[in-house]
Amino acid sequence: MAQPKPKMAGKTRIQAINEDIILAAALEVFSAFGYRGTTVDQIAERAGMSKPNLLYYFRRKEDIYIALLEKTLADWLEPLKRLKAEGDPFTEIAAYIGEKLKMSRDNPKASRLFANELLHGAPAIGSFLSGPLKELVDEKARVIRNWITQGKIANVDPYHLIFSLWAMTQTYADFDVQIRSIIGDEDRRFADAERTILAIILNGIRPRI
Repeated sequence: MAQPKPKMAGKTRIQAINEDIILAAALEVFSAFGYRGTTVDQIAERAGMSKPNLLYYFRRKEDIYIALLEKTLADWLEPLKRLKAEGDPFTEIAAYIGEKLKMSRDNPKASRLFANELLHGAPAIGSFLSGPLKELVDEKARVIRNWITQGKIANVDPYHLIFSLWAMTQTYADFDVQIRSIIGDEDRRFADAERTILAIILNGIRPRI
């Protein structure tokens, strides 16, 4: 897939706002029709602007798609970046779980867009996964391993702990329809989910005496 054009240096506030409008519109359209079924015309209409105006910011549909995935990744990885080595591991992991569940609740379409990209082999973001994402996960795995060495948490595989946290939190976005079909559209489902995940994870990593 083609790479997006470089972002405009020193963009104005209006340019930044319009890019955000385009990406928000693109998320709605890609979520409804998929990548192949989406057109630039549909995104422009949803964004409330002309196609030529949209193409001033993004030359092709591929550019919009990649920019949207990059924004999604930046947003979803921010809580992991904030995991502090000097912090109490139980406090840090509990905060991470809470933030990820909030994101699943508030922006499920972005999570599903990312999941769909992965299911198709990550053609647009494969280099990001093996580059910046791997570097971040390696860094946080070292943090977790250091907690283990210090006896602060149980001896668990750091990578699989991170994968488990991803799976347990993002399932409430990616499989929202399935969950609501089983337990209903209850306002408390995210609070119940958070209590349950915290109990499973925090008890699971508590040091054994």
